Amino acid sequence: MICWGETTLREFAQKGKITAVSAGRRIIAVVTENGQGKYCLQCDTSETRNRRKPGNLTLKEEKIDSLSCGADYIVMISKKGNVFQLDLEKKPHIFRCHSALLGKHVIQVVCGDRHTIALCRDGQLFTWGGNSHGQLGQGEGKRDLRTPEPVFSLSRVPLAMIAAGGDHSFALTLSGTVFAWGKNSSGQLGVGDKEDRCDPTVVKSLNLKRTVFVSCGEEHTAILTKGGLVFTFGSGEYGQLGHSSDREELRPRLVAELWGARVTQIACGRHHTLAYVASLKTIYSFGCGELGQLGRGQAGSQNVPLPVPLAPGFDGGIGTILAGGNLSFCSLETLPCPRKILTVDEKLIDKWTSECDSKRWKSLKREIIQTFSSASTLNGSFLNQSGDRHYQTTVANSGLDLSLARLAFEKLAKNEKLLKEVGSVVRDTLLRSLSDEPPGVEDLRVYLILPELLRVLPMDRDLCVNFAEAVDRLQPHCLKILEGLWSKLPQSFFKSLVEVIRSACTWFLHQMRTEQKDFRIHVEKTAKVLQKLYEVNYNSGRKIEDRNFYINEMKLFFQSCQRIQPPDVHFIYAMSQFMFNRLALYPGIFDMETKRMVFKLDKIIKWSLNAFVNPLLLNDLCVNRRTLLTDTFQQLRNNDRDYLWPLKVKFVNEDGIDEGGLSREFFTVIPREIHSLEPKMLEVFEDSRLVWFMPEGLRDSDAYRLLGLLCGMALYSQCVVNFNFPLVLFKKLLGFMPTLEDLEELSPIEARSLQQVLDEDEDVLELLYLDFTVKGHEIVPDGREISVTKSNRRQYVEAYVDFIFNKSVERQFADFLGGFSQGCPNGLWKMFLPEELMALLSGNVDYVWEELEKNAIYEGYTPTDENIKNFWTVFFELSEEEKKNFLSYMTGSNRLPIGGLAKMKIAFVNRNMPNPDYFYPVANTCSCRLSLPNYSSIDILREKFVHAISFYEGFGQG
Repeated sequence: MICWGETTLREFAQKGKITAVSAGRRIIAVVTENGQGKYCLQCDTSETRNRRKPGNLTLKEEKIDSLSCGADYIVMISKKGNVFQLDLEKKPHIFRCHSALLGKHVIQVVCGDRHTIALCRDGQLFTWGGNSHGQLGQGEGKRDLRTPEPVFSLSRVPLAMIAAGGDHSFALTLSGTVFAWGKNSSGQLGVGDKEDRCDPTVVKSLNLKRTVFVSCGEEHTAILTKGGLVFTFGSGEYGQLGHSSDREELRPRLVAELWGARVTQIACGRHHTLAYVASLKTIYSFGCGELGQLGRGQAGSQNVPLPVPLAPGFDGGIGTILAGGNLSFCSLETLPCPRKILTVDEKLIDKWTSECDSKRWKSLKREIIQTFSSASTLNGSFLNQSGDRHYQTTVANSGLDLSLARLAFEKLAKNEKLLKEVGSVVRDTLLRSLSDEPPGVEDLRVYLILPELLRVLPMDRDLCVNFAEAVDRLQPHCLKILEGLWSKLPQSFFKSLVEVIRSACTWFLHQMRTEQKDFRIHVEKTAKVLQKLYEVNYNSGRKIEDRNFYINEMKLFFQSCQRIQPPDVHFIYAMSQFMFNRLALYPGIFDMETKRMVFKLDKIIKWSLNAFVNPLLLNDLCVNRRTLLTDTFQQLRNNDRDYLWPLKVKFVNEDGIDEGGLSREFFTVIPREIHSLEPKMLEVFEDSRLVWFMPEGLRDSDAYRLLGLLCGMALYSQCVVNFNFPLVLFKKLLGFMPTLEDLEELSPIEARSLQQVLDEDEDVLELLYLDFTVKGHEIVPDGREISVTKSNRRQYVEAYVDFIFNKSVERQFADFLGGFSQGCPNGLWKMFLPEELMALLSGNVDYVWEELEKNAIYEGYTPTDENIKNFWTVFFELSEEEKKNFLSYMTGSNRLPIGGLAKMKIAFVNRNMPNPDYFYPVANTCSCRLSLPNYSSIDILREKFVHAISFYEGFGQG
């Protein structure tokens, strides 16, 4: 090794090969392969050359592994990972052991002028010393620290290395994220300003640069990327940034003169910088050279990188370059690289497996605890090395290869002793330590890795609950990032995560239902995470089928409530409070049948309780068919009604009693009446035949509130009312944002035109002469003055969609929503998905008529009777419209219930009446029963049946 600058290594009486070198402002120190070292204290000016004699660095019972020098002190790491400090100005002969770091196994240590940073094997970071500019990273208000304290904000980040300058600090993660804190008077933190930072702050301009090394001078910083690029920032007073100037740089700037050279090593001294290009076997130096530290044989500074002439012995290439204070070093041999933090992989699992039955179990157990109690070790494990994918970590890319985690944990699962130990450490220590506000994506990897461990620990359900609790603790913005990472998971890993949580939730629910054990907290925690995963799946276009989220125990519970005879409302109420008040917030765990069951049960409970609160108010409508809409609106404007009661419809001059059938008929007729209203409330789009609110319609009336009221009442009464609304209405009711796809459903021609705007070349776009207006309305401020261009066309399309579905009908929809919520006082309607809510309210349109015959039941008939065979022959001869008329005749609506005709059972009843050929069939819409006379021939049956379904309004019975 040779040295140039203020001193040389010849001043040390070396014994053995040098394994570590460090230089501070006034100190140079070396360690040799025997674990001992020497130091020399020197002055920091060229005028005074009074140097003290070299001193010895020898620990009593341990050997030195590495060291770092501050302004006037030395910090050493022993081979065992303990930390010792020698303060040369205060106690030059006392090696002080930092007891706070005993057992922490420190692997890296770096010193600034007056502060120290230490990185432990488990990824924990400690700082101590001066804190005049926040260089300890301990946050606001912290004074100088004599003893090491952890930097909690980085305690879960997988760090690769640390660096320290005069009064500033850096930490680099395994995936190239750079954190900086401390003094920033010259921009040495690279964050774009000159404000000091007391907490570690991400240097955002270095994101995705694939940073692999950081070196700090007194007030400047250099970073090296994996591609061999060098960026510098901070003070350029002596040219140490290499940008042909002495200007400061507040953000990292590429050293252009080294472009294309593929630098392999960098090192910063106090005011100078070195860069080594292995392919050229050349060291470049720049910055302050007053003391010869640039190695060019003359004093003076230079602001561009220039080659350093090397002795003949170095013609074959350099092993290592170093710099510190006013010194520079180079060695033929490669000095040991900084040690890395623990990470988990198959090799480590193999090692544990081979040792777990040996006498080393106690030490092995300590290693397991150290590994799996630290989030940073897991966050740094299973990185995707293919194409350096982990260096591209963003909110859309976790940087993980989860197949590696799956293989490692499957191997771990083969050893029950190891698996049990790992599970207990994760459950009792790791999950409880996770932060609610991790600083970045790398800190969130643990939430993607742990499900693979849970997958091989199916019986440890408490571990699943603790995991769910840790997810729930995350701050909203952090949870949003995690949800984004979930959405990018490969299907098999996402499905595995869902299954782990769903299985735990199911087990706890089963225990509640069968063993009467109180697991409400456990159920809610797991159900809450399952709901988040469900929403991620829905928003991602359904990576996996919805049934993967359904918990069958829910259905079993509510079915058991329905089977109670006679209905014991108080029992149901007591047993269902947890389900209704808490679990209904997580509708993703219910299938459609269970949601309807919950909706219905909650309604029954509300009816029963309402009987004691408002026993006099009812919810009846008495209307004349000829003035149906006028009568309806007039009565609904009268607030003297209670919408919690079931709706009862009475048609004037008709004898039917409403047990459900008359209500269904009423809601079948009402859309036709509203569509014929003048002026129009709803605009019909010719290319889709769907309707939307009229932007200019009925501004001074409460018609839209009444329309929403009717729709809410229909949903509450479980009746179908079809106005031909598009899916976007139900998305808006449930808080989803409309998209271009929604416009495509409502107005395909309009949507295709907008898609063309997105797809056209810039030249064609200019010829369209579009501005930010729709039908004469400005959709952004000063929209007429803004032309649609390639750069703003997506904004134009989004504003266009927003105008159609939101701004142009803002008042109309607000009135509709208010009426809808009033008409359906059961707030559980919000648990349905938009598609489900649409199907509930508008009915199904998938008519599989064969299902009617398959599900039919008979009273007084058998399926082989001649009259029944004749009926089905006539039915299947009918046109599609006539078949729908039959459906309306039987149920009061031609729309199908959820589940379609497969869920519908029509009962055919033989009344055994005399002279059956004189009578028409009679439908009971409430019970879905058809009194079918036993006709003497198929022709008579055809005549009577077709007449009945052709004039069905008012023809049936309630």
